[in-house]
Amino acid sequence: MFAEHISSEWEELFIHAKNASVQAYAPYSQFKVGAAILTSAGKIYTGCNVENSSYGGTICAERTAIVKAVSEGERIFIALAVYVASSTIFSPCGICRQVLAEFSDDLVVIYGNDQQQQQITIRELLPEKFFFPPKKTCQ
Repeated sequence: MFAEHISSEWEELFIHAKNASVQAYAPYSQFKVGAAILTSAGKIYTGCNVENSSYGGTICAERTAIVKAVSEGERIFIALAVYVASSTIFSPCGICRQVLAEFSDDLVVIYGNDQQQQQITIRELLPEKFFFPPKKTCQ
């Protein structure tokens, strides 16, 4: 099932992402995506895409998973798997890349479908993330 360049250690995470894709709400695109993110505590949080007729209200599977994890107090992430129920695979979109990069430059990202998968780091997907430095206080 997995391409040779995908580490077998991520197979379980990818299966969680695939299972999450079943819950996707995609009445407009019919493009069902599932994601699973692994925390440093060993917990896995899943998410799916949720479309909205007002396009800006749509949320990707990757952001759903990370928002669930952050809302439960998680801040350190090891890997993210993204499953696409499509014959073509797609890496996370720009907004998802930025959100993921907010938490880890070293996050491993695995994305694919039943036939093929790719593995890359978030730093490779977004080499120059947007960073707003903290405000300096006057002394």
